[in-house]
Formats: sequence, structure tokens, C-alpha cells
Amino acid sequence: MFKPEVRIQQTELLSDDWYTLHKYTFALQQADGEWCHQSREVYDRGNGAVILLYHPERHTVVLTRQFRLPTYLNGNPTGMLIEAPAGLLDDDHPEDCVRREAEEETGYRVHHVQKVFEAYMSPGSVTEIVYFFVAEYLDDHRMHAGGGVVHEQENIEVLELPFAEALRLMHAGEIKDAKTIMLLQYAQLHGLVQP
Repeated sequence: MFKPEVRIQQTELLSDDWYTLHKYTFALQQADGEWCHQSREVYDRGNGAVILLYHPERHTVVLTRQFRLPTYLNGNPTGMLIEAPAGLLDDDHPEDCVRREAEEETGYRVHHVQKVFEAYMSPGSVTEIVYFFVAEYLDDHRMHAGGGVVHEQENIEVLELPFAEALRLMHAGEIKDAKTIMLLQYAQLHGLVQP
């Protein structure tokens, strides 16, 4: 397998507001040995983790709905998006992150989480790797109503849906979040929940 050589020639900080946006100018060696010169903007917001909570006996999943400005700016008329609970790692281990996010967003304290894979979600411009998890939830795992963290201005609606309804929403284009679609398909392919 060809492994290209990369030479970073210049790094320019474009923004350091919420996260960082850099412009990189670099030389990249091609498979034929020739060098090409390129520049790219790269957004670094850290890595994240996402979890699908499922109830195998009731055949349900717990998702969230919240406003996402980028989707609103790109044609989502309400800006509301249905998603699996997720968040940035900050300095946490991915497993600790998904436990925290599940409880903050949905109110469920999950005990046994299973990592299923990890993926770059937008490798052309964003450095982020997302770690994907699944976990069973039970009624006695509910610690509070969920809804997010007030001081972070989160206003999250908790949705407990039949798995068949979540799949219907995905196929109808009402669930458009890639990480959520990937986890719903994983659950279906691996028989975690019956539709």
C-alpha cells in the first residue's frame, strides 16, 4: 500500500473562537513520485462519542431532538434534528463520555456500554473521530428527565421510540444525522432490537 510523504509548509490560524480553524499549505508526494502542492482549511473541534440506547424486550430506542444551526443554515426549515446522544470527549475516555452524555441528554444512567466502531465523519475538512457505542437501558436506569445541561444552553427533547418507528423515520428522511443512521443500521444488522 502506498504511503505518501507529507511536508507541511505553512500553518495559518484562521479562527480560535469555539474551536480552531487552520489553513495548511503542504506538499504531498503522489504514487508516481511527483509532488503536488495544496492548501486546505482544517477544523479541529476534538473527538466525540455517540451511543444508541436500546431496550431489547420492549423493542425501543432512546433518541433526542434538538436545534442544530448548521442544518438550519443548510435547508432544514426548523433546524431540529433527531440524534443519538453524543458529545465531545473533552479530556474524557470515549466510554466515560458516552455514559455522561447519555445521562445528561436522556436521563438514563447506562452501566454496560459496548464500543462497536470508530469513524472519521467528515475527513475532507474536520479532524474529528467519533467513537460509536451501544447499550441496553432499563426503566430503573432512569435518573431524571434528561434534556441536557442548562448552563450549556442545551434544550433537548427525549424521544423513546419503537425501533420500527425509528427505522421508518430514517427511511423517510426524517432522521438525517449520519451517526444516528449508522447506529440504527448497526442495531438492525446485528439484531440488537427487533423492528
